[in-house]
Amino acid sequence: MINGMMRIGIYGGTFAPPHLGHIKAAEAFFKQMELDLLYIIPTAVPPHKQIDAADDPRHRLAMCELAFGHMPRVIVSDMEIARGGKSYTVDTLRTLAAEDRRLFLLMGTDMMLTLDKWREPEEIFRLCYPVYMRRESDPVIEGQIIAKNSEYLSKYGKIVRRIPMEFVDISSTAVRERVRAGESLADAVPESVIAYIEKEGLYV
Repeated sequence: MINGMMRIGIYGGTFAPPHLGHIKAAEAFFKQMELDLLYIIPTAVPPHKQIDAADDPRHRLAMCELAFGHMPRVIVSDMEIARGGKSYTVDTLRTLAAEDRRLFLLMGTDMMLTLDKWREPEEIFRLCYPVYMRRESDPVIEGQIIAKNSEYLSKYGKIVRRIPMEFVDISSTAVRERVRAGESLADAVPESVIAYIEKEGLYV
């Protein structure tokens, strides 16, 4: 807590499934933003991407509890799943906002570059401090990020701050492909999540 304000992080996503890259991102987010509390929030229906028609958000929630449950001061929340329908970030921010809280919202580069296309972007910037992490090293994207932050500063009075993080070459898509190919997940997914995937027969 700094100056009487509780610092709360919000890390949302599909987490289909959660992998070691997600965990490292959460740890870096918590440490670098000096958070008091971190919410891991699996989406119900993501508005920005397609998910498998057979997707059951309860499985994703259970896997997040297994992947992040060991971390101190981390809450795996079902608020978006319980709300149902498309999961809009602005609704979640409104739920968590309070006068004695400072909210920080974590996102990836692709989301950072399209944040002004989300529902009520001006309200998102008002309610939180958005931050992003990069998983790629494309110099072209670096120029796009600089231009976009200049635009955000002009329109909303804030930029999206970058959190440095060691590159982790893992994606949920690649994990699902490995499952279908019968390949090992040992270097990509926590053991508890691997056991859950096998027990529930997910992604085959």
